[in-house]
Amino acid sequence: MVAAPGVREWWPSADEPERVREELRSDADYATFAIEVDGELAGWLGVEEEDDPYYRSAALDIILAPGYQGRGLGPEALRTMIRRLIEERGHHRFTIDPAVENERAIRAYESVGFKPVGVTRRSERRPDGTWRDSLLMDLLAEELR
Repeated sequence: MVAAPGVREWWPSADEPERVREELRSDADYATFAIEVDGELAGWLGVEEEDDPYYRSAALDIILAPGYQGRGLGPEALRTMIRRLIEERGHHRFTIDPAVENERAIRAYESVGFKPVGVTRRSERRPDGTWRDSLLMDLLAEELR
């Protein structure tokens, strides 16, 4: 999935899909979830939680396979996860950080209620090894759409 056009541009190690698979499986800081549509793998959603009661929040990341993009599945998966994190885990704030030039992702995240906070400069390596900026976006529980 990460090696497919429409995803690989945004995933730093897309040229090494097996490495990505192992990283997603073994990263103890991330809870990972499959996004399924009609029994088919449509994407992946990752959650990194801050569980200190003084900072209770979660960072999210999401990938959709090209055939599932543009159908509202990403925002739907994010809403579902955010509701769960609010109701079951007590989180009040959420962040996501797409590449500044990933306009489609930014629009999708805005449809959920995420707002731009600022640009993190040279925060993510592109597949070609150069650095790119990310747009830090956040959402408070009461802003979920």
